[in-house]
Amino acid sequence: MLLKTFRWSFAVTALGLALGVWYGGWTAFGVIAILAVLEISLSFDNAVVNAGILKKMSAFWQKIFLTVGVLIAVFGMRLAFPVVIVAVTAKKNPVDAVNLALTDKDRYEQLVTDAHPAIAAFGGMFLLMIFLDFIFEDRDIKWLGWLERPLARLGKVDMLSVCLALIVLLITSFTFATHAHQHGGAHADKAQTVLVSGIAGLITYMIVGGLSGFFEDRLEAEEERERESDRSAVVLAGQAAFFMFLYLEVLDASFSFDGVIGAFAITNDIVLMALGLGIGAMYVRSLTVYLVRQGTLDDYVYLEHGAHYAIGALAVILMVTIQYQINEVITGLVGVLLIGWSFWSSVLRNNALGEAGEGAAAEEADAARVP
Repeated sequence: MLLKTFRWSFAVTALGLALGVWYGGWTAFGVIAILAVLEISLSFDNAVVNAGILKKMSAFWQKIFLTVGVLIAVFGMRLAFPVVIVAVTAKKNPVDAVNLALTDKDRYEQLVTDAHPAIAAFGGMFLLMIFLDFIFEDRDIKWLGWLERPLARLGKVDMLSVCLALIVLLITSFTFATHAHQHGGAHADKAQTVLVSGIAGLITYMIVGGLSGFFEDRLEAEEERERESDRSAVVLAGQAAFFMFLYLEVLDASFSFDGVIGAFAITNDIVLMALGLGIGAMYVRSLTVYLVRQGTLDDYVYLEHGAHYAIGALAVILMVTIQYQINEVITGLVGVLLIGWSFWSSVLRNNALGEAGEGAAAEEADAARVP
């Protein structure tokens, strides 16, 4: 199972490292390896959340996520996205932006860094909405009950997560954004940019998440009733899966923002960046599929909770980085620690349930022996 699920990741790793050696020698090999590890460490929580969504989809759409989705992730977010950002912020056409990325790497890095406030606001708001909608939902299984029970009661208030997200955006716009960090340590007033970008992130979440949720609800309702025909059920399932897939891609994009920006601390070569982050993205996708097929989220029930808390932490970190620089190691460790904590809590829960089950079985056996 492990080799079957990760075989494409291994192949992409070998190809990417070989291309790196051909492109820039063994120095490029090392840079690509570091970038791949950076991407994996920053996106492990992404894999857990993706798995929670992907397990609802058919094997066909899981393959689409692992193939077409990877092309979007590697060539779209890790290669094209930084170029698009430069083209938009510097008001250049795409050809000039690509030429700048290849010929004037310092200037290219400067433009991408200066666009960070807009990127962080968009991604931060999208991720914050995911976190808020999760913690305000009343769930049967609760990890931190002392916190999640009162939050679930508050979640009965309509549009509470949207209101809180807008409050966070307004506070960010009038605090961190007024002294936004720019290339070379300078600061600039980016309040309007952050406000517009954050609203765009919120709208994107509501549209994509709303559509995927709408079709998912329709699918569940249809399954409860007698199906009129196999054809209509397949079409409905296809619509639901398509919008879920779209939601996953936007989610991956939001997670990739910090990885793309953080990669400039290691290199400003767009080719090496695309190869390293692309390898990491491939492993994240393979890990997502592995978690689904192994049923890991069903066995370790708090993992999804830990991943969403990591998402909330990442959203806050993105907002803070509008003004202050935060080392990528810290960002990665926060996610790893939260997921590790939730995993250990799941293990303790499973052990406790196992002991309780053994105790009940022993009592039944003793009762059966009593004459």
